[in-house]
Amino acid sequence: MNPPIRIGMVGGSLGGAGFMGRVHRMVQRLDGEYTLSAGCFSSQAERSRETGAALGLDPARVHADYTRMAQTEAARDDGIEAVSIVTPNHLHGPVARAFIEAGIHVVCEKPMATSLADAQALRDLAAQHGVAVMLTHNYSGYPAVRRAREMVAAGALGELRIIQVDYAQDWLTEAGSEGWRGDPEQAGPAGALGDIGTHAYQLATYVAGQTATELSADLHIFVPGRRLDDYAQAMLRFAGGARGRLSVSQVSPGNNNRLQLAIYGTKAGLQFDQESPDALIFSPLGEPAQRLDRGGPGPAGDADRQASRIPAGHPEGYLEAFAQLYRDFAAARRGDTAAAAKLPDAITGCEGLAFIEAMLASHRAHGQWTALPSITE
Repeated sequence: MNPPIRIGMVGGSLGGAGFMGRVHRMVQRLDGEYTLSAGCFSSQAERSRETGAALGLDPARVHADYTRMAQTEAARDDGIEAVSIVTPNHLHGPVARAFIEAGIHVVCEKPMATSLADAQALRDLAAQHGVAVMLTHNYSGYPAVRRAREMVAAGALGELRIIQVDYAQDWLTEAGSEGWRGDPEQAGPAGALGDIGTHAYQLATYVAGQTATELSADLHIFVPGRRLDDYAQAMLRFAGGARGRLSVSQVSPGNNNRLQLAIYGTKAGLQFDQESPDALIFSPLGEPAQRLDRGGPGPAGDADRQASRIPAGHPEGYLEAFAQLYRDFAAARRGDTAAAAKLPDAITGCEGLAFIEAMLASHRAHGQWTALPSITE
């Protein structure tokens, strides 16, 4: 048994609307790989202290300033080895920078920053300091998604032709519930595009094994008074020659978290539905469609089983998929290169910001086909 990795958290105070902080704490505990040891849970000192006390932390390791936390923890013999960042978007970059400079590994909510230039700077800084960065694109932790990725890589679909991804929610159908996500100063320049569009794009590219080279985009604000997009769509051209379509909406009544991916190649089609995540629909050309259940027979079953915790027929879902990223991150820190290769990392973060910037530029140009900026420049 390996000793748990000592981890800290920035953001995620109790008693507020911080859903993601609670999720991160739950999934860190799921496999026994982490111990929450320190935190700066709020910019309000009293709220941070209250959260730390409720979580049973040493008061000396509960902070009101994340920069001070990074410096203090780096100087301790028993200091944290990693930090999870669950703040509003505008703080992702500055907080990550403080901990990278302290030599502490980073687990960060997406997007990694609010501009591609800032994301590239963080990627380069992390490489300079030998620090690992994981972006919590949690849908890539589902066993079915891992299986789909392996099937595509093994050629089960043949040459890819069409990649379609849709992500629909309804929680912003009416005004008033946006919180910080409706504020460009905190969320950055993209609304639904940055919040769930990056998830949709990452899922498509993760499974397909290729990124888009150019796109034609349309963004819209349906709710009067809203300052950031609540709907976005795009046509995509991929590096391998495939064509695609992406749509995201947070104003679609009747949809809770409807993330769906469909990929079609010369040999077969493959479909994944996040709300029914224990199965893939695999359709070889000229044959009946097959349901590939988690833990069941069929192509690339090992990739599925490696990301599973319980026997087939007992549903696994969102929290387990999220925990899989943390489990792989722990394995990667212990030298498992195969686990590291499955993780969304700082390069993924740059790809997400390149996607956002191309979408915004194309929209401003009335849907003109726009090349995604290079992430290596």
